[in-house]
Amino acid sequence: MPPWLNIRRFAAPRSIFRARGSLSTMRDLTVLVISDPADPYLPMLDTIRDRAHVAIGNQPERFAAHAASARVLLNWAGKRAVFEQTFHMAPHLEWIHSRYAGLDSVLFPELVRSPVPLTNARGVFSQSLGEFVILGMLFFAKDVRRLLRSQAAAKWDPFTVTELRGQTVGIVGYGDIGRAAAQRARAMHMRILAVRRQPQKSQNDPLVEQTFGLDGLGEMLPQCDYVVCAAPLTPATKHLMSRAQFRQMKPGAVVLNVGRGPVIDEAALIEALQEGHLGGAALDVFEVEPLPPDSPLFGMRNVLISPHSADNTKTWLSEAMQCFLDNFDRFHRGQPLANLVDKHAGY
Repeated sequence: MPPWLNIRRFAAPRSIFRARGSLSTMRDLTVLVISDPADPYLPMLDTIRDRAHVAIGNQPERFAAHAASARVLLNWAGKRAVFEQTFHMAPHLEWIHSRYAGLDSVLFPELVRSPVPLTNARGVFSQSLGEFVILGMLFFAKDVRRLLRSQAAAKWDPFTVTELRGQTVGIVGYGDIGRAAAQRARAMHMRILAVRRQPQKSQNDPLVEQTFGLDGLGEMLPQCDYVVCAAPLTPATKHLMSRAQFRQMKPGAVVLNVGRGPVIDEAALIEALQEGHLGGAALDVFEVEPLPPDSPLFGMRNVLISPHSADNTKTWLSEAMQCFLDNFDRFHRGQPLANLVDKHAGY
């Protein structure tokens, strides 16, 4: 075993036994940051250096001198193996933060079982993804593909278009991203339905006409002109949208995915598109990424493909770092952390 892993078993975080935020507990605060030290957004961490020692590295051995006393771990850009090894090196962690919203690729069993709170960047990506949903719906409602084809052919080709007003959109996974999509759909005067694991959380949501549990997905789908998948990837949501669900949708309905690729059974989606039962799909995420060049999706006129970049704005990295810094201020003051993750639920 490498010497930098020869550390006693993980202990309960100190915050369980004493309050955070006092000078005596903050003077020796160490923050481990898993990242390439040359990352251009790391200088933003200078704002906390008067309150904490910041140790940066992209390999576990970089933290050998600091991990044993570290109380905060920021996984800024670390691979799962490095994240997991670093976690095991730091027995006194009181808080872990991930710069991404999706956590399916970083949640390992020991982290899920541990009492250490985990937060993420929920909210950073939602607004741009909500805009992509509107783009995807308008792409098909206004037949943008036909407009571009006619323009390229110098062809004057009037045709009938569809309004979004009065159409029904069903949102599968009504969290932060789903609600951002709903806000924009409401501005287009659309009818909004939603599915979420705990429908009671949306009981008084003014945007949604009706919220279903996962067992109500089959009741919602036949009502929808558009179905937006914004769910996290968990054992319960993998292939949540598959052949049976596509069959339940209206002929000509459109599917959009801005959540996680495997929530949709891609083979079943391709089949439904090729058969003409579905009118189209606007996809930002896929089961395998990058999408293989031989994927039938690339050649389909009724598919809009975004290479997992619908949330890749000019400011997302600075916003993601600011999300951590804002939470660090809460941690330092002993206040409740924002964006707490239910590790057992997976989001």
